[in-house]
Amino acid sequence: MALPSGTVTFVFTDIEGSTRLLQELGDRYGDVVRDHRSILRDSFGAQGGSEVDTQGDAFFYSFTRARDAAAAAVTAQRALGGHAWPEGAEVRVRMGLHTGEPTVGEEGYLGLDVVRAALICSAGHGGQILMSETTRALLGNDLPDGAAVVDLGRQNLKDVQHERIFQLSLGDAPGSFPPLKTQPHEDSADALAAKIQRNVHEYVQQSIERSLRFDHPQAHASLFRLGLTGIGTLVLFVAAIVVIVVLIKLVF
Repeated sequence: MALPSGTVTFVFTDIEGSTRLLQELGDRYGDVVRDHRSILRDSFGAQGGSEVDTQGDAFFYSFTRARDAAAAAVTAQRALGGHAWPEGAEVRVRMGLHTGEPTVGEEGYLGLDVVRAALICSAGHGGQILMSETTRALLGNDLPDGAAVVDLGRQNLKDVQHERIFQLSLGDAPGSFPPLKTQPHEDSADALAAKIQRNVHEYVQQSIERSLRFDHPQAHASLFRLGLTGIGTLVLFVAAIVVIVVLIKLVF
């Protein structure tokens, strides 16, 4: 089957905690994978999706329209949530959507848009549907029935930098999902605090190295006095840095 070309919406999915489920269910995990695949293929196929690849418990689909991809994701999540899994297991699938204009080669899709879609999926949690700003814009107000959009703000994705990410919510209560698994911004509180801590570490290392350079016999007495003064200064410096880090996190 020829893959859609031009403007394409990608959907990546995978089961969260698949290793844990395998350990808990043993041979019955095969039933989970089978039913999971059946639900996704039915839901995505009904909306005109093309199966690009599947590996283990992960799927890669493409759609010619963003609204079809969103409808497929919502339908699949509802079906997964209502399915009776072996031994009452909780099977939660995360999904990521992104729209772009990839190149179609002999081996399938090529380009950064594929990577971006996969990273958006990886940033999420089981039961969550995430989408890029491009996909959100194409959806407009044409959302699947009962779904709403939640703006999760600008996120830092590994290797592709910034992306404003939205959640396609199915009536989830606020705070239902943990924070996204993305990298902190360079100007965020966490990043700034980490930078300050690195600087403190470097300062301490340099202070120790300078102290060890006093190798002349007459310098030992001076070194002792300087050491006491230096330790006091260092303690005050580190205490000040700790206060700054705490204030940064409180403000942000």
